[in-house]
Amino acid sequence: MISRTERVARAALCRRLLFVAAVAVLSLAWNAVPARAADNLKLNNHLDYQSDSADGPLITGDNMAAGPVANKANYVIIYSDGCYNSKRQARRTVELYQKFRDRVNFVVIDLDQHSSPAQTQLVSKFYKGYIPTVVILDAKGVAVYNRAGEEDENTLAGLLDKALQ
Repeated sequence: MISRTERVARAALCRRLLFVAAVAVLSLAWNAVPARAADNLKLNNHLDYQSDSADGPLITGDNMAAGPVANKANYVIIYSDGCYNSKRQARRTVELYQKFRDRVNFVVIDLDQHSSPAQTQLVSKFYKGYIPTVVILDAKGVAVYNRAGEEDENTLAGLLDKALQ
């Protein structure tokens, strides 16, 4: 026969195990939610493409702190507000976003703004001190393109198509 003390102890243990199981299930469910990508990307209408003036964030949108999404192609741009090369590459980025937004995750990292931990990791891994830097990652997370400077839209579109294969 089990004593009352033992029954209380077993009941407490069962409650703790149930709590741990519930936390584990909720954790798995939370991690199963797909990562959110930067969305609704728009170019700053007040950019001066002829100067290094700081015209504010070059690209705006929703979920701008987003990092790369696993198992999906990712386009990453790292830039600074006061760089005319970055301004022109930002324009190309938004044009590419319009064409690829349903198939490619876009990550926008403005070095003049606070970066999320995921973005900070990308900067540490790919940024070599030159802007703008564009990185294209395939679905396995392998960089198929990683260069600083401006690149034309057609070349980048071809690389994005390759990353999607």
